[in-house]
Amino acid sequence: MDGTVDGLLSRAARALAPRVDELIAGVTRCLRGEVPELFEDPELARLTSENAAEHVLGVLTGLELGLDPSALDPPPADADRARALARTGTSVTVMLRAYRLGEGVILDRLLAELPRLSDDPELVDTAARRLLAIATRYVDRTSEQGVLAFQAERDRRLQWRLSLVNAAGLRVGTALDIARTTQELADLAAEDFADLVTVDLLDSVVRGHDTPAREPFLLRRAAQRTGPEGGPEPAVKVQEPHICPDGSPAARALATGEPARQTTADRATLVVPLTARGTTLGVARFSRYPRHHRPGRFDDEDLLLAQELAARTAVAVDNACRYTHARTTALTLQRILLPRRTAEQSAVEVACRYLPAGDRAGVGGDWYDVIQLSGARVALVVGDVVGHGIHAAATMCRLRTAVRTLADIDLPPDELLTHLDDVVIRLSAEAAAGPDTDPDPDSGREPAGDIGATCLYAVYDPVAGRCSLARAGHVPPTVTHGDGTAGLLELPPGPPLGLGGLPFEAVEAELPEGTLLALYTNGLIEARDRDVEAGLTALREVLARPAPSLETACDTVLEALLPTGRPHDDVALLLARTRTLGDDRVAAWDLEPDPASVAPARAGVARQLTAWGLDELAFSAELVVSELVTNAIRYGRPPVRLRLILPRPADGRGLSTLLCEVSDAGGTTPHLRRARTFDEGGRGLLLVAQLAARWGTRHARRGKTVWAELGETEPAGLQALFA
Repeated sequence: MDGTVDGLLSRAARALAPRVDELIAGVTRCLRGEVPELFEDPELARLTSENAAEHVLGVLTGLELGLDPSALDPPPADADRARALARTGTSVTVMLRAYRLGEGVILDRLLAELPRLSDDPELVDTAARRLLAIATRYVDRTSEQGVLAFQAERDRRLQWRLSLVNAAGLRVGTALDIARTTQELADLAAEDFADLVTVDLLDSVVRGHDTPAREPFLLRRAAQRTGPEGGPEPAVKVQEPHICPDGSPAARALATGEPARQTTADRATLVVPLTARGTTLGVARFSRYPRHHRPGRFDDEDLLLAQELAARTAVAVDNACRYTHARTTALTLQRILLPRRTAEQSAVEVACRYLPAGDRAGVGGDWYDVIQLSGARVALVVGDVVGHGIHAAATMCRLRTAVRTLADIDLPPDELLTHLDDVVIRLSAEAAAGPDTDPDPDSGREPAGDIGATCLYAVYDPVAGRCSLARAGHVPPTVTHGDGTAGLLELPPGPPLGLGGLPFEAVEAELPEGTLLALYTNGLIEARDRDVEAGLTALREVLARPAPSLETACDTVLEALLPTGRPHDDVALLLARTRTLGDDRVAAWDLEPDPASVAPARAGVARQLTAWGLDELAFSAELVVSELVTNAIRYGRPPVRLRLILPRPADGRGLSTLLCEVSDAGGTTPHLRRARTFDEGGRGLLLVAQLAARWGTRHARRGKTVWAELGETEPAGLQALFA
C-alpha cells in the first residue's frame, strides 16, 4: 500500500467512485437549496446540473490518477454556464458562491474518507492540508476563467443592448403614422429580444378622443410580431378591439403606469406601459418561451431595456397621434370649407379636385371655388395660403369667404384682388399682435406670424364669350382650344397677397365655346424631381388629349403629374369648359330716357317670353321690368338698356331662372327702404325684392346695372303683396 500523501488521496478518490452519483446529487441538492437562482431558468438549471457532474468527475479522476486537479482545465460547459448566467442577468457572485458550495460538499466527503483509509494521523493531516490547497487552487482557477467568460458575455450583452437602443432610435418612429410606429417596435424587439411582441393602444388614443380611459380598458391591437423561431399565434388580430381583463398585468400597467413582470413554467412576460407627457397610451407585451434559444426569463436589465424601447415608442406614437389628430382636423376643416358641389350655372362645365399633401407637411391652404355672378356670369377662383395645418386651413376659410363677399358686389378681378390684399394684411397684423406669436413648443400649436397667399380670379361671361382674369403671385392658367392646342394664358404676375401697395392688372381674353380653362396650384406642377417648366409641359400635354368628360380629365391629370398619389404639397385643380349663350337666349332693347318707354319695354318683354314659351312668368317679369326701367329713367342717366337672359331653354320640367337687367350711365346705387304710409315712392325695389329670387347692382367702368333673377316658381311674397 502506497503510504504517500498522493497515494492516500488517490485511494480516497477511488473509494468515492462507486458513490459518484450520490456525490453529484449531494452537490446539486446543496446548490438548489443555497443558490436557487441557478435553477429558475430551465436551460440554466440543465447547465448547472451537467456542470456539477463534470466538476465532480474531473476532480475525482485527477486525484485517482495522481494528477493535480488545479492544473486541469475546467470543463468546456463551465464557460457556457457562465455565459448563460450573464444572459439571464444572474449576478457573478452567485456563480462564485456555487463554486465554493460545490467545493465544500466534495471536500467533506474526501476528508471523511481519509481517517478510514489510514491510521497515520500525521499522514492524514498532511493529506488533508494538501487536499485543501488543491481545492483552493482549483476553485480559484475555475472561478477566474468563469468570471472572464461571464464578463465577456456581459460586455457583449451590454453592447447588444446599446445597439438595440440605437437601432430603436433609427428604426422606430420613422413616420408620423401610429400603425407603422408600433409595428416598427414589434419588428425590432422580435428579432433578438422576445419570441412574441404585441402592442395594444387604448381605443380612445387611436380614435383621437381626449376623454381619459376607464376600467375595464378597451384596447385595440396596433401591432404584433413573432420571433424568427415562431411562437403561438396571438388570439387577437391587428386592429381588433378587445377588453383588458381586470386585474391582469396589462390592466395594472395601464392603471398605475408601472411595468409588470411575470414568469411561468411555459413563458416569461414583460408588460410595459407606453407613456408620454404623463399620459398612458397603451401597453407593449414582450414574451419569451423557454424552448427557444433565448433565456426563458427577463432580468432587471431586460426590464430597463424594454422600458427604454417603450418610452421611445410612446413618444413617437404620441407625436403620430398629435399629428394625425391635427391633420385629420385640418383635413376635415379643409373638406368642409371647400365646396362639396359647385353651384349650378350655365356659363361653364366644371370639375374640381383637392389632394392634400402626402408627407409630414400635412394639409395646407389650397382652395378652389366656383361663384355664380349676375348676368349668367361665373367667377372661377384658385388660391394657395402659405403654410400647412389648421392655421393654413382656417386662413383659407377666411380668404374664401372674403372672395365670395367681394364677388357678391361684382368687383372686377383686379379690384377684388386689391381688396383681398388688404384683408391679408389685416389678418397678418392680427396674427402678429395675437397671443400665439410665440407659442409653447410643446403645446402642439403652430406659430402664428405673417400670412402669405396667392390667388387667381377669373370672371367668364357666356354672353360675350370673354373672360377677365387677374392673378396675385399665382401660377398662370392653361387654355386648351377646341382643336387640341394647349398653352399658358399670359397674365401680368401681380404680387402675392399680403405685400400691399402694389397694383394688380386684369386681362381679357376671348374664350370660344368649348375652350378648356385649367386653374391649379403649384403643388400640381412642382415636384422634387421635376421643375416647374417640365410640370407645365406635362400638364399641357395631358390636357391636349381628348377625354370623355371633365371628371375623367381631372383624374388623368392627377395620375400623370402625381403618379404616386402623395404630393409633397397640396393640390387644387379646377377645370372649366366654356359655354356661350347665343342670340336665341339673349334679348336686348335700347330705351329712350322717357317714362313713355316703360310700356313698350313691358310689351317687348311679354313678346319675348311668349317666344321662349315662358308665359307663366310674364306677369312677374313685366312688373320687375317696369320698376327697374322707371328707376333708371327717373334716377339714372342715359343711355338706358334692357336685357333678358335665358340661361337654359324651357323644357318639360320648367325653367331654372330668367335674368332681367337694366343698365344706365349713372353711378347712383339704388337701396331698398321701408316706405311710410303716405309716401308716394319707395315701394318699387320692395316689389322687385318680393318678386325676384335674387337682385342686386353691379358697377362697370362707366355706369351700373340693376339686375333681378326670377325663379321658375311664383315667389312666396307675391300673394301677400297683392292680398
